[in-house]
Amino acid sequence: MNTLLFPVILAGGKGERFWPLSRKDRPKQFLSLDGSSRSLLQATADRLIDLGGDESSAARGFPSAGDWRTRTGWDSLWVITSSQIAEGVRQQLPKLPSQNLLIESEGRDTAAAVAWTSLEIKQRYGEDAVIGFFPADHWIADQKAFAHTLSAATQLAASTEAIVTLGIKPTFPSTGYGYIEQGEKIGSFNELPAYHVNRFTEKPNRETAETFLSSGRFSWNSGMFVFRAGVVLKELHAHAPEIIEPLEQHGADIYPQLPKKSIDYALMEKTTLAYVLPVEFGWDDLGDWNAIERLLKKEETPNVELATHVGLDTQGAIIYASNPEDVVVTIGLEDVVIVRDRNVTLVVKKDRTQEIKQILKTLQSDPRFTDLL
Repeated sequence: MNTLLFPVILAGGKGERFWPLSRKDRPKQFLSLDGSSRSLLQATADRLIDLGGDESSAARGFPSAGDWRTRTGWDSLWVITSSQIAEGVRQQLPKLPSQNLLIESEGRDTAAAVAWTSLEIKQRYGEDAVIGFFPADHWIADQKAFAHTLSAATQLAASTEAIVTLGIKPTFPSTGYGYIEQGEKIGSFNELPAYHVNRFTEKPNRETAETFLSSGRFSWNSGMFVFRAGVVLKELHAHAPEIIEPLEQHGADIYPQLPKKSIDYALMEKTTLAYVLPVEFGWDDLGDWNAIERLLKKEETPNVELATHVGLDTQGAIIYASNPEDVVVTIGLEDVVIVRDRNVTLVVKKDRTQEIKQILKTLQSDPRFTDLL
């Protein structure tokens, strides 16, 4: 059984909801948002190349080589990104082999990215190659538990015609995440139970999310997938031929003409081969500024302050300034996000950060604001 995993980082996103810190020349995946010195992209690469089954890994409690392994660190890692930020990816990951970096001429969402990368890995390593896809903007708390989970997912994908998704055990009734309902249990892998997927549900309302949470049958959709190259390509032929067939016939030159679809919509909601591993390793998708509070908020402090802040009667605020010499002064504010970066100051209520994308559309339509994007 082939238990060799090829991890792929999806690094083409813009991270618009972290504007103004995230911009065209510095997208979210190039930022450090958890107080560390490593960017989100670098942190993702770090944990994926550290999954090898050598003695040093075993000593740290990671799976042994007899259980599963990546190839040799950087040799196994792939990244797919956009042409606009490809040079930045090279600078952030100088050890990444050039042949393992796929550059999209135009972003076409995750279905096209998964299809192209899976084709490339199949051509190089065969249809039984096990591939894992991982967004570049996730935060993982427990590396040992993460490695243990990927061992299970790799074993399941290698032994079964399966498209394995990692389902995060929900901790609150989120309306911002997609949900996965687990069906029949099919067995255990690396001591983790695996279930057939009954259905995917996109971003439910509050009442539905509360029902999902209380049932105990639902997981958050993490957007992390593991499968054999041949299995996913066969399923793409069945459910998304408009994406896979042009790629097979014309190669990457056809990329800008492919339909723009997510892998969830194009494949996961349609395939009968979807399986879920409900897991717990401390996870956040860092979707907007509120994620900073989830990561860094301390009970004894009223605000999350990544800036020099002087406040009066201010609580529940997230305050960020990229220039340490800038001082942010607040009076009588509650539940707001304040971000000062270069030539922009953003002030928004925490429950409306999703609307930052709407503001960006307004800025994009006015030539006066080109340098703010």
